[in-house]
Amino acid sequence: MKLLDGKTALITGSGRGIGAAAAKLFAAHGAHVVVSDIDAAPAQDTAGQINAAGGSALAVAADVTDLGGIEELVGQTVNAYGGIDILVNNAGYTWDAMSHKMTDEQWQAMLAIHLTAPFRIIQACRPYMRELAKQEIAESGSAKARKIINVSSTSGTRGNIGQANYAAGKAGVVGLTKTLSKEWGPFNIQVNAVAFGFIETRLTQSDDAGDFTERDGQRIKLGIPGQLREMAKMVIPAGRPGTPEEAAGALLFFASDLSNYVSGQVLEVTGGQ
Repeated sequence: MKLLDGKTALITGSGRGIGAAAAKLFAAHGAHVVVSDIDAAPAQDTAGQINAAGGSALAVAADVTDLGGIEELVGQTVNAYGGIDILVNNAGYTWDAMSHKMTDEQWQAMLAIHLTAPFRIIQACRPYMRELAKQEIAESGSAKARKIINVSSTSGTRGNIGQANYAAGKAGVVGLTKTLSKEWGPFNIQVNAVAFGFIETRLTQSDDAGDFTERDGQRIKLGIPGQLREMAKMVIPAGRPGTPEEAAGALLFFASDLSNYVSGQVLEVTGGQ
């Protein structure tokens, strides 16, 4: 059974990791997927894999911290597929430091990508979600279900040493989720969040891997110390990190009609931690 047959899903940060796994899973369930990433190459690669497997995907390179990038992303989605049924705000990265050493640039960067960007994208989707639903209700008395899924983190629900900026952004998106579920609920739009724990991505790989992201010409190192990785595994009852594919399953639930009476919730995906 295909849970998303004929629906259009816009997933930010879906060139790699959890976002890419979600894009492939959504496509396997019949969705038209817009694969968005700040870097064109991984977005094109993920979309290419989906299309080669018989799915339907469009790659769009966009910086979601830029209003112009958001407008281009939403515009290309609507032009290609005619609307937006599912929005997944997943794009993000980490820029860690202890609070007393954290720069204002680090603080603002994390709020920009993890809180302001989702808010602005939701606003840009308003004509194709809230306003369209309002029109449907006026014409037929009801609107079809639409979904907004914001990706949070256990750093946002519990806090985490060295991540005051990231935790603040991820906590803020929980408040945004709960508020929007109340404001847009009357239009049959379900708004939920998924707070991931330790999932194997380039953000949680060993920092010895040398991976980085680049913002405004500055290289930002990604990953965490190997010792912390091993300690984290010890407090997970499942005994291991989750895979991106396992993480994507929670997103599929919130994207599907199985969650039509679930809204304003935060689901922690942690292996039991």
